[in-house]
Amino acid sequence: MSTAEPSAFAEGRVSYAIFQLHRAHRGYAATLLRQMGLHPGQELVLMHLNDRDAQTQSELLASIGLDPSTLSKTLRRMQDAGLLVREPADHDRRVMVVRLTDKGAALREPIAAMWRDLEEVTVQNLSPRQAEALEKAAYSVVEAITNRTQSPERT
Repeated sequence: MSTAEPSAFAEGRVSYAIFQLHRAHRGYAATLLRQMGLHPGQELVLMHLNDRDAQTQSELLASIGLDPSTLSKTLRRMQDAGLLVREPADHDRRVMVVRLTDKGAALREPIAAMWRDLEEVTVQNLSPRQAEALEKAAYSVVEAITNRTQSPERT
């Protein structure tokens, strides 16, 4: 542990390492996204709509995992930027359907290139075996936390 870390982090060294990893990874991703005029998270919406356009906000919410207010704000910003449109569904005017514009669809390859760059930088100091182990470990941590937050409180 370096002297720059608060001593309390000795109680959660792995958690602190994950926190630092998240910060560094998100920061670099944000830098790459800014070059495309996007904010973090907007690329996920575009990626989901590129795979299947014309989704309802509820479908996007379920697939991306954001809270409703964050997704609504993100979609509003993206609509203002001309990347997508939101229209009432034909079957139920209360349901909003989200569709890519040509401008939004045109970001498919730049976003894929950004993710390739992010991946390359992320694993550049790791062997293929270490990269695979990191991926498996990350999903194991996600599963443990997800299971914990979905189960009733333990006393």
